[in-house]
Amino acid sequence: MDQIIIYKSENGKTKLQVNLKDETVWLTQEQMAILFGKAKSTINEHIKNIYKENELIETETMQKFGNSEFQQKAPFFYNLDVIISVGYRVKSLQGTQFRKWATERIREYIVKGFTMDDDRLKQEGARSRYFEELLQRIRDIRSSERNFYQKVTDIYSTSIDYKNDAEITKLFFATVQNKMHYAVHGKTAAELISERVDSEKPLLGLTNFKGNYITTRDIGIAKNYLSENELKQLNLIVTLFLDFAELQATNGRLMKMADWIEKLESFLKISEKEILT
Repeated sequence: MDQIIIYKSENGKTKLQVNLKDETVWLTQEQMAILFGKAKSTINEHIKNIYKENELIETETMQKFGNSEFQQKAPFFYNLDVIISVGYRVKSLQGTQFRKWATERIREYIVKGFTMDDDRLKQEGARSRYFEELLQRIRDIRSSERNFYQKVTDIYSTSIDYKNDAEITKLFFATVQNKMHYAVHGKTAAELISERVDSEKPLLGLTNFKGNYITTRDIGIAKNYLSENELKQLNLIVTLFLDFAELQATNGRLMKMADWIEKLESFLKISEKEILT
């Protein structure tokens, strides 16, 4: 059974190997006692009540794995559903910390399809698998129908330290569109729309839009006012950025949120484009 996640409490004292099998996490009662800072008897009582109250089904959430050299019989393991249920019943600082950790890991599985920790990535086999999956994700982003800016933010979300609610993320997501527009034509998205929308011009000055008729939403999309040459420049910038992302993954280089922000600005500078500050 692979052990690929390590949980650390915020005070740094608890470092616990967590088993992953059948796409879920498994812990013994002893491990949960360490995790939540409670006696094993307390954990056992909570688990009994969980099954007694039919909150979870015992046969679906409890299994025996392996056979320890120090034990005559293999211990019972309980899956993530049980662990979280116990965590919500246990009143302790560790319980609160674990719930925060578990929520973040679940979010990563949903967004990325996998999650890794720094220590695990130092191991060659796990590192290789991580970059194989990352390469596939980058290629999926490249072939997707999402717009220019969304593809750049999708690449950013592959950062090894990605946090959706981090201030650096909020700032990047809020400014990436304007940075790319400014690099192409020297104006922010709002400035471009204000300058180019014109009731006197055919199609109000729009040069491209989906469908056969202009909608109110179309009027508010800056990309719809770009010339053919400007669209080509924007597409080339994004393509180069995606090529770079794929090269980094191929070379096995870990990228953090700050790295992607720096690299986007570097790309714009290399392209001899003005940088919006």
